[in-house]
Amino acid sequence: MKSTLVRQDSDTLADVVVRGMQDKKASDIVVLNLKELKNAVADYFIICSANSDTQIDAIARSVEEEVEKVTGDYPWQTEGRTNREWVLLDYVDVVVHVFLRDRRKFYALEELWGDAQISYIEEVTA
Repeated sequence: MKSTLVRQDSDTLADVVVRGMQDKKASDIVVLNLKELKNAVADYFIICSANSDTQIDAIARSVEEEVEKVTGDYPWQTEGRTNREWVLLDYVDVVVHVFLRDRRKFYALEELWGDAQISYIEEVTA
């Protein structure tokens, strides 16, 4: 489901995704900038951890709501909602991964894209 609004650039979309994650207290948020890498599948991979399957769902929904509110976009594809260990939201230029902490360590996506520019996002404390 693609919106009729003008497509936002991937930098803006990445910022909005991070904000959606922070709203639900995602931890260990990492932004992998893949723009300079040859054969990269997206401009950004954004990865975070959750402490429970309930928090995974809350973070994913928060990201979807924030992106829709700001850009009018919906994920091109989503995966993993039924297994409740890892949710993927694919916005084509920005791919979002919300993991249970142990699953994130198992898949180690940051290591697959070790030559990417990596930004570690400070946790928001209220």
